[in-house]
Amino acid sequence: MASAPGTQETAAHSPWLIANVLAQIAFGLLAMTLCLPSMQEWGAIFDTPQADVQLTFSGYVVAYGALQLVYGPLSDRYGRKPILMLGLVVAGLASVMAALANDITTLIAARVLQGAGCAASMVVSRSMVQDLFTGPQRTRVMAYIGMALGMCPPLATLIGGQMHVRFGWQTNFVMLAVLAVVLLVAAWLGLPRGAQTAPATGHWLRAMLSAYARLLREPRFLLYVAILAATTATFYAFLAGAPIVLKGYGIGPDGIGWFIMAVPVSYILGNFMTSRLIAQAGESRVMAWGQVLTLGGLVVMLALGLGGVQTALAVALPLLLLGLGHGLLNPPTLAGTVGVVPALAGAAAAVAGLMQQLTGASAGYLVGLVPHEGAVNLGWMMLGFSLVGAVAQWGLRRDRRP
Repeated sequence: MASAPGTQETAAHSPWLIANVLAQIAFGLLAMTLCLPSMQEWGAIFDTPQADVQLTFSGYVVAYGALQLVYGPLSDRYGRKPILMLGLVVAGLASVMAALANDITTLIAARVLQGAGCAASMVVSRSMVQDLFTGPQRTRVMAYIGMALGMCPPLATLIGGQMHVRFGWQTNFVMLAVLAVVLLVAAWLGLPRGAQTAPATGHWLRAMLSAYARLLREPRFLLYVAILAATTATFYAFLAGAPIVLKGYGIGPDGIGWFIMAVPVSYILGNFMTSRLIAQAGESRVMAWGQVLTLGGLVVMLALGLGGVQTALAVALPLLLLGLGHGLLNPPTLAGTVGVVPALAGAAAAVAGLMQQLTGASAGYLVGLVPHEGAVNLGWMMLGFSLVGAVAQWGLRRDRRP
């Protein structure tokens, strides 16, 4: 893989560059979760069924994943920075459109466009990590990114809920529009263009399809992607279902963030542990520990629900284990995904991102189709997704190829 001279050294010694990359990659998740507390009220505000409201979440997630398939190979071909800036422009305009929406159809359309723009932030930033770092250092940086991403849902839901109650739900989208402008300026001034890791020969569409065909022939890549998709589906089911379950326990928009915080906070701790353990314990063992903790947390949550314990803490506390498990599991999985074929890091990040968001969108939409008088149905859904990831990891352990 070609890389710009001095790129790795620059990344290793420039905290501002690393902070810029972290902020760019976090923007998509922030945009996804900032308005979650408002979803409790949109049904009444727009006089529409809850299933339609869930489409504001699922529509965002589908676009967020699908457009990564386009941005990833284009960033391999033309450089990271121009593609990132294009996405930020789209995300900013969509945020303004959402703030001005006066019906659920317009809001859904704005969220889809917003997801399409934010997709560039995720796929380009992941690709930059592949460009700048190698080996255990790459996994360690992925863990730092995980810490930053772990802060987004709790902070976003806390801030979003307070903004909703005090100033109205539209202010959350105004805030996102302003952030898009700030990040656009930061990308323009502070990020390198990035090396073209794929040759700019032939038609771009043919090159893109060729890259994806190459990746789909790699069994290890597919297994890594399956693990990522399963963990994302589990987490998004939680994000979409927790506000509904917590509402049944008497928790309003301004209190949801305190309970949703359980998973992301422990996820940050899990990422921190990964950054310290990965060099000594190795990828396979750290991932196995993550699977055990994930499944254990969900089993405890289900046991409490089936036993008749109907409180918000009975949902939040067991899921501390899930967040810790995902924090151990995701960084080595992400590093493995973009490292199978380094020259196609952008395309690899795009495929992984698409599958994550498609499964996440499906999980978020399914949540709206199932009754949630308690946490049992949500728990069964999350456990099912997690078991898929465990099976994929079993397959990965059987495949000993480097």
